[in-house]
This record gives sequence, C-alpha cells and structure tokens, in this order.
Amino acid sequence: MKKYFIICNFLLISLLGCQISERADKIIFNGHIYTVNSLNEKVEAVSIKEGVIWKVGHYKELIADAGSETELIDLQGKSMYPGFIEGHAHIMDIGANLMDLDLMGATSYEEIVERVVLQSKKLPEGSWIIGRGWHQEKWKVSPEGMFKGFPSHNLLSEAVPDYPVYLIHASGHLALANAKAMALANISSSTEDPKGGEVFRGIDGNPTGIFNETAQDLVGLAIPVSSTEWLEKSLKLAIEHILENGITSFHEAGSITSWVSLYQQLALKEELKIRLYVMLSGSDRPLIEEFFKKGIYIDSLNRLTIRAVKLYSDGALGSRGAWLLEEYADAPGKFGHNVRPIAELMEITLLAAEAGFQVCTHAIGDRGNREVLNIYERAFEVFPQRKQDSRFRIEHAQHINSEDLSRFKELGVIPAMQAIHMASDRPWAIDRLGQERIEEGAYVWQKLLDQGTPIVNGSDAPVEPINPLASFYAAVSRKTLAGNPTGGYEPSQKMSRLQALRSYTIDAAYGAFEENIKGTIEVGKQADFTILDQDILTVEEAEILKTKVEMTIVGGNVFYVRQ
Repeated sequence: MKKYFIICNFLLISLLGCQISERADKIIFNGHIYTVNSLNEKVEAVSIKEGVIWKVGHYKELIADAGSETELIDLQGKSMYPGFIEGHAHIMDIGANLMDLDLMGATSYEEIVERVVLQSKKLPEGSWIIGRGWHQEKWKVSPEGMFKGFPSHNLLSEAVPDYPVYLIHASGHLALANAKAMALANISSSTEDPKGGEVFRGIDGNPTGIFNETAQDLVGLAIPVSSTEWLEKSLKLAIEHILENGITSFHEAGSITSWVSLYQQLALKEELKIRLYVMLSGSDRPLIEEFFKKGIYIDSLNRLTIRAVKLYSDGALGSRGAWLLEEYADAPGKFGHNVRPIAELMEITLLAAEAGFQVCTHAIGDRGNREVLNIYERAFEVFPQRKQDSRFRIEHAQHINSEDLSRFKELGVIPAMQAIHMASDRPWAIDRLGQERIEEGAYVWQKLLDQGTPIVNGSDAPVEPINPLASFYAAVSRKTLAGNPTGGYEPSQKMSRLQALRSYTIDAAYGAFEENIKGTIEVGKQADFTILDQDILTVEEAEILKTKVEMTIVGGNVFYVRQ
C-alpha cells in the first residue's frame, strides 16, 4: 500500500482538542473530488461512516469529525470520482480468460497457433484447449486459405492434432475449432446449420472450422463442464482484475444457474467485493422462470442484485451476424442473423414485463435494433404501466436506422453502448456498412444524448479489455487507441468529458435502477470511489490513456491500491 495515501492521525486529533459525539470511519481529502451531482460540483473532502457517504464538503468542517480510529486518506492532489460502473461485460468469461488461453493482441493466425502449441505443452494429451480473443481484422497479415474472411482449421489441426482446440472470436459470436474438436463433436460435411447460425464450409463441402453464432453450440456442448472449484477461482480472479481497473460495480450481461448460485454464495460469505448487477441468461429457461416467480433479488449490502434478463436478437458486425435492413456492403445478399426467433423474444419479454424484470436485449444491426424496439413497444401496449419506468435496455445499439432514434426516447429505452467498440471496429466497420450507413446511425452517441437519452458505457469484456479509461478515451476522441484518425471518426458524435464520465457513473447507475444509492458522491450514497493519478476531465486528450488507477474503494473498504 502506498504510504502517502493513508496517514497517521493521532497527533492531529489530539491537536483538535474537542469532543465529538460521532466520528467518521474515513475521511478523504486534498485532491480533485468530483461529485458528478446535478450541479457538477467539486468538493474538498468526503467522510465515510458504516460504508456510506456521511458528509461532503469543506475539509475544515469534515476533519472535525475525526477520531482516534478515523482513517485519513490524503489524495495528495490525485483525482477522485464516483466509483466507475462497468455497464456491460461478462464476468465469468473474464475469469475464464484469465484461466484459459488469452488470444487478445495476437497479430496473426500463426501467432495464435504458436500460443496454442505452447499451451498444449502444459497439458496432458487429449485435454481441451480453450482460448478467446482472436480477431482477423486486427491481424497484420492475412493467412493463406481464408474463406469468407476467416481462417480455416488446417494450420491449427496440423500443429496440435492430438488436442481438441476451441478458440472463441473476440466478439464471442463465432469460434474456430480444430479437426480433433470437430471429431469429438461429431461434426462432418453432413452436419446441418442450426437456426440462427452457420457452419462455414469450403468449396469441397467440408467444415472449415468456423462456427458462426448459434452454430457454436455444436462444438461448445462437447466441451466438459467446468468444476465448481474452477468456476469459483476464475470468478475471484475476475473480481480482483475488475478492482485493479478502478471498477466498483459491474453489470453482468447474461448468467446461467451455476453462476448465479456462485454469486449468491460469495455474497453470503461477504467475498463479493464488487457490486454485481446480474442479467439472467434468457437461454436458461428454468432459471428465469424461477426468478420471475420469486421476484427481484437484492441482498442487504447491495452487493448482489438480480432484476434483469438478457436476450439476443442478432449477432456481431465482425462475423457479419448483425441483422441489417439492407445487405452487407462487403457481402452482397447477406443480411446477418436473427439468432433467436422473434416470437420467443416477444414471449420472454412479456413474461419479464409482467414479473417486473428489466429486459436487456443484444442488438447490433439496424434490423436487430428495430425488431427489439417493436417488441418493447408491444410489451408496453400489453402492460402500459411498465412503460413509465421499465428502463428496458438495448445492449450495444451499434447501428441504428435514423427512423428509430427517437423511439429510444419515446419508449424510455436505454442504449448500453460500449465506446471502445467504436475504437476497435470503426476502421473496418465501414467495409461492412458503407459510408452512408456509418454516418447515419453507427455509434451515434451525441444524437441519442441530444434527445435526452442516457447512455450506459462499458467494455463488453473480454471482447475488449475492461479498462474504463480506454472506453472513456474512445468516447471523447472517437479515435482508435493508437490515436487515429486526427480529429476522430464522425467527430460530431463525440461525448464531452462530463458526458463520458456520467456514462460510467450516474447514467450507468440509472441503467440499473440504482441512481439513488450510487453514481454520484452525495450524502447517503454508497461509499464507492475510483481514484486516479491524474484528472481525466482536464488532462490533454493523449494523456488519458496514460492514466493509472491509484485506489478502488467499495462500501468504504479499500480493495485495491496501486503498488
């Protein structure tokens, strides 16, 4: 722990020489403290009592509440904000990535194969090798034998013939399997495409190893189920990683029964260090029906909340699975995939609305977004009382037809848009959509904000690194993380720095019905804070990505300090 943060206060208290009936547990001072309240005020100090913000204001007034047991945290000029809220990510997948083979950052197919070979040397022959994070659009050189823009399994199968290998794309919407894995899953030239998915086949009719959207299950279901011990270890690793990145709350975008049980166990043991807002996976029908009967779950410490369901309308833009109104610019005749029948999405949405649960539906393409808005509109016609404050969400909302923009405001639908996706995808997204559609409705943050629609930001980790500063930078610059292009892509859609901060704090809290307990530094709210080594609201734009997380505080507990 950095000694300059926490100072001994016995001498200070003795010098005060006054009797105080109540003492603060902690007092934080001497930095740039942004409240993000309605007036966007800055304050000199914050005091904490029993995990809640007790007082906010001038240092001289708050220090009078210090006692011999009060912990004083001297920011020494650092900057403090309401605890950052990750608005859409996958906590168990983050943990799995930390346990399995991380392919993020690989610059070629050959490099991926090399990583798999190294991993095979650590495992008994025949063990499954699971990895995630590759993205062909980020490779410096395209390999030979590419089919429909993706690699074939041949090089991978030749390098590791005795290990079943399953490598999930960074988007999570397609995967590459080697010959051994396909054999164990009984995949052959006669395997049929499932509804909402596609098995890529070469000109000889044999599978290339690429399984798009729902076709991933054909191989994925053959992978042995992880043990409870493995899952718990991966979850705890994920939590530590989340805290290291300055995140205090996390919107978990789709959990199954075994994961929910694990969250509840950790919460009971008070080992859930972050605040977890859970969307139940709509594919786990028994789970959602159980919760629709029981009702919303919020634990007494506000560490675990279960009040939403996660659905999917389409796939990802990178895999050409996003559902479009018009064909892909780089794939004539292709419109993407509706990965779950509209009738099923409608049915579950109505059940959730009746039970008082929030619905969060993945939609990336303009057709996917329109269909989800239609479903929500119909649900509000059936249950008109839910329209008032349903806070139904569309997760990603990356490409919206201009005719549908105002419907977000009219229906009260919240877009959960990960700014970092623009930074990663925009260089090649124009190939998928073309200039006109890009300008009309791709990553149109300011168009939504201007009409009064709040945006929930995030990273979609492990699709992207969870670092909120990267997404903040993308939001205010509209550039790649390499700083390109000068001026940013479609610069009129940049967020202001305050808008970007709100999207990671109070607006994200609103997206989870939690704006009354978090998201701003105000009396009575949870003492959740993110402390950075420099002020992201004032530093030069290029300096934002150099910012370091100094401390992460949840409920008044210091859970991370940069060493």
